[in-house]
Formats: sequence, C-alpha cells, structure tokens
Amino acid sequence: MSPRVSLSKHTDQTTQEEDTPVGIRRQRSRATVKDLHHRLQHASQRAEGRLVRRTTVLLALLVHHMPVEVLSARWGLSPSCLSRWRPDCLLHGTHSLGSRHGGGRPTTLTPQQRKRLAELSDAGPQGVGFETACWDAVLIRVLIWREFGGLSKRHDVWTLLHNVGWAVQKARGVSAHLDVARRQAWLTAAWPQMLHTATRRQGLIRCEDEASFAQWGSLSSTWARRGPQPEGTTSGKRTGSKVFGAMAYGAGRLCYAGIEGRVTSESSHAFLQTIMAHTTEPLCLIHDGARSPTSQATQQCLQGHGARLTAHPLPSSAPDDTPMAYVWRKTKKRATHHKYCKEFAALTVSVDKALAYFATHPDTV
Repeated sequence: MSPRVSLSKHTDQTTQEEDTPVGIRRQRSRATVKDLHHRLQHASQRAEGRLVRRTTVLLALLVHHMPVEVLSARWGLSPSCLSRWRPDCLLHGTHSLGSRHGGGRPTTLTPQQRKRLAELSDAGPQGVGFETACWDAVLIRVLIWREFGGLSKRHDVWTLLHNVGWAVQKARGVSAHLDVARRQAWLTAAWPQMLHTATRRQGLIRCEDEASFAQWGSLSSTWARRGPQPEGTTSGKRTGSKVFGAMAYGAGRLCYAGIEGRVTSESSHAFLQTIMAHTTEPLCLIHDGARSPTSQATQQCLQGHGARLTAHPLPSSAPDDTPMAYVWRKTKKRATHHKYCKEFAALTVSVDKALAYFATHPDTV
C-alpha cells in the first residue's frame, strides 16, 4: 500500500483522498475545508487580493472539483502553478497559503555586514571619512566597496537601505553656531521656571518674532504630470513685507503688525507698545537674538516696563524653539506659496489676509 499523509488530526472526518504524481495519497478533511472558508472570509474583510485569489482557487479545486484548465483560463494562472498549490495545501494545510520566498540570486552582504553597514551609515559621511554631510547612493556604494570589497548596483543600494530602515528625506540646515548644550539647558531649566513664574503671577507668555515675506513668492511640492517640471510666475523683485508677530502660549491669541522698510529698534518699540495695549496681565516675552529686540534702546524700553514686562531671550541660533516659526510657515503657505504678486500692495494684502485668519482662529494657532 502507498503511504498515507493526513492534514487533519481527526481521521474520522476524512471525506476524500487524492493521488499525486509522486505516488503519495493525501486526504482532504472537513476541518481543512472549514479552515479555507474561514481564511477566505478573513482575507476578504482585510482586502488581501492575493490570498483571496489563492483560497478561492483551492476551494474550487478541492471542493467543487473544477478542472485545472478552466481555473487557469479564469484566473490567468499557469496549470503548473495550480498543480503545485493543491498538493501543498493537502500536505501542509492552510499554512501553505502564506507568502514564501521564491528564490533569486543571493544577497550581496551577509547579516553581519548589513549590521556593520547600518552602524557606519548612522555615523554619517563625515564620521567615516567623507567630506559631505549627507549620504547618497554613490557614497553608499563607495562605502560598501571600501569596507567589504564588493560594489553593489545602485538599485541594490536603494533596496538595502530600505531594508535597514532608511528612506529618502530632504535635509535641513542647522546653524554651525548652535550651542546644543545651552539650548538643552534652556528647554529643561529656563523654560519650566518661566512657565511656573507666569502661572504664579497669573500672567501671559508671549512668543515674539519678526518675519519677511518675499514678493517673488515661494515654491513647495505640488502635483503635476510626469515629464515637464511645474513652473510658477515670479516678479523677480528682491523686496519683502516685514511683519512683527506675537502669540500667547496656551491661548493661541495672535498679535501682529506690518512695518515699512527695515526692522529697527523704533519699530520694535512700537510693537512692544501694541502688545502691552492688547493685554492687562503681566507679560513674559520670549524673543530671539535678532538685533532689534536685543539692542540697547530696546533693553532700556524693557527696563522701563519692568514691573509688568519680563523678557527672556532664546539661546543663539535656536529659532525653532519659538512657536512663531511655525505660524510664519503656515502664513507663507496661505499667502505666498505659488502666488504671483505683481505689485507690492498685492503682497501685503495677501499676508494681512492670512494673518487675519490666524488672529480670528486662536484654536488653529
């Protein structure tokens, strides 16, 4: 007698036996059919198209006894593929429905080499002897050749980096004068103390900053057909609209004022008077290290209102620590992104309209 292999532990539930080309007789049980129906329902709910197709084909083969040629034409599958699915299911059960590696050429690097490559990549190009600060596919290929003696193809490098958790990202500039230790000390020590003082005095924390909105507009990512690069009209005029702004931390109230010409100590004084006129509570003012808020004239103005106004400068080269940087970013998106302002007046109107929206929507701020 030929050997018999059963998928079900309950041999009394066996309903049919099938012979395979290798002479092994395998059995289809009711439990297997029930499991196939359950997996089909689960795959349909999760919209797993490949699993739905394979399970449906197996049910047609094992339960409805449809010919392989009919299923092959209906689903666009080769007869050899269907002939392989049926014995795999009978021998290994529904575990054969999972995806399995179909072979292919071996990987370029061993697991230990991949781990070493990830460590070197995390150190950065300058940390391993290159002059640039960011990686690209060419540098990674050179690194692989230098460390492991092989030279991977560019597309293999992309796949390799993706498998170790890397992705293509846009780099951002960081000031060379940034004092990381001082910035961290400000965030962990000065800021909590400032927040405690404002809460105790029932005052407001105002984050003040100034920005310039260029008349030539600004560009950002956009949808377009493949091929020609999208173009935006620009005036080419090197002028901009200068704006002071201050937002109340926790409340979202925005106060702003546009100025003509350059930012000076006099314009900074005028904006301080505007801030104080809008509130009656004690004020804690956070500002950056620009010249106008740190000039001697501005410091004298702050000392004159010392009973109500306290200024706290940010560490040098740390503009991202003020929430106003994000308000300016959203304002540019509404006011200047992909917009052509032929006249300077049109620019100021667009900026004022965007800032007026944020001033009337403190929840958004």
